[in-house]
Amino acid sequence: MEADVWLVNGALLVAHARDSVRTDRTLEAVYLEPLRAWVAAHDGSVYAGRPPLTLLVDVKSNADSAYVVLDSVLRRYDDLFTSWHGDSVTERPVVAVISGERPLVTLPASRDRWAALDGRLTDLGAAHGTPAAAMPLVSDDWKHVTKWRGDGPAPASVRRTVARLVTRTHAEGRRLRFWGTPDRVVVWRLLRDAGVDFIGADDLNALHDFLVGRDGRRP
Repeated sequence: MEADVWLVNGALLVAHARDSVRTDRTLEAVYLEPLRAWVAAHDGSVYAGRPPLTLLVDVKSNADSAYVVLDSVLRRYDDLFTSWHGDSVTERPVVAVISGERPLVTLPASRDRWAALDGRLTDLGAAHGTPAAAMPLVSDDWKHVTKWRGDGPAPASVRRTVARLVTRTHAEGRRLRFWGTPDRVVVWRLLRDAGVDFIGADDLNALHDFLVGRDGRRP
């Protein structure tokens, strides 16, 4: 799940654009309270037998100011969010990952935290970079990988590039996703077959049908 948030007058408000914020649409009201209620009604997990849900918090305003508020909010949902304390981690039903404007210095320096960072492809193999424990996910724009938009079969060069990025990311103990991928089955199939960990889409119904095998192949 992904939530776009803006810090406005000390509150994290959910909206994709700054001029669309509403004071009643806080991160807590739109996402956290419903998630807490869902987990309580489903025996302490989001989906039984599945890994923790990743909640990507896409911060649209100042990284460090927003993180101060986000950290305070997540601490109030200690029953819901995985937390890190020094070298130890306490797993819970949801993992919060900060994307967009990211506190790249502040968060890794925190001994106690309830969120992790979303990295970029340039973070892979970086000397003295942020460790996977603080940056478990690497994301980047699809257009930084290729100009191919799903017109015709996937070029062999694209398949090799994506496979190489998956291998590098997984070797560092991180997961991989791309944003801006075309809503086309041929693209989703390439991502799935290469082992990309997250597949995003605007057409969720079509992606659902693909993932459960309604595209003519087994899931």
